[in-house]
Amino acid sequence: MRPGAPARNSARGLVLNTPVSARLTALLIALVAALALASTAAARVDEPGKRTDTVKATCPGIPCLAITRTTGYGAKVANRRNVYVAKRDGRLVAWSVTLGAPTAKQIEFFDSTYGAGAQARITVMRPGKSLRFRVTGQSPVEKLTPYFGKTVQFALKQTLTVKKGYVIALTVPTWAPAMASGLDKSQEMWRAARSADKCTDYQGQTAQQTLGGLAQYRCLYRGEQLLYSALIVSTP
Repeated sequence: MRPGAPARNSARGLVLNTPVSARLTALLIALVAALALASTAAARVDEPGKRTDTVKATCPGIPCLAITRTTGYGAKVANRRNVYVAKRDGRLVAWSVTLGAPTAKQIEFFDSTYGAGAQARITVMRPGKSLRFRVTGQSPVEKLTPYFGKTVQFALKQTLTVKKGYVIALTVPTWAPAMASGLDKSQEMWRAARSADKCTDYQGQTAQQTLGGLAQYRCLYRGEQLLYSALIVSTP
């Protein structure tokens, strides 16, 4: 998109980091909240993963880091735990991701190494024992390339059931430049669906893409963070 040009939104993706889109996003949130409140005054809108600081994705810097072939969630965000844990029962109605702008050479490397085309989807998981999580719901897979360098929100045609205590994760079948690095290792951490002996196997496919699928999140990455959030409307 040329500087100064109006935001162009697909049928599914809404670019958030322009004045026009910001207003549309506010309208979307207001409409969702109004629809929920129409049935009960107890309904609330939560956004797990929303940040108030200006953490940026690494790309196109060097190194340009991306999340690859796995499902992950923020274990500690800005020194806060349980940021991606649902506070109450509800419906996940939309999700957002902040993307870096990798260069053509960087895109070529990721495409040839991890699969052509950056992709991602939001995943709802029920926690179990020993860092095991079971998939209870997922959004469609979205193509991310058109939104590089932007924050984009995807509204769901079919909303996802969320229960209090469930975890909201980001699933990446190929790769996505949605990672920040060089952060405080004591305050920023995320976990991936990889076994303890495969934490540096970034090409192995561990993305959870099957409803009911179970995986153990043994790999903890410090000083890095995944840049995504979800919009949840609570139910009474």
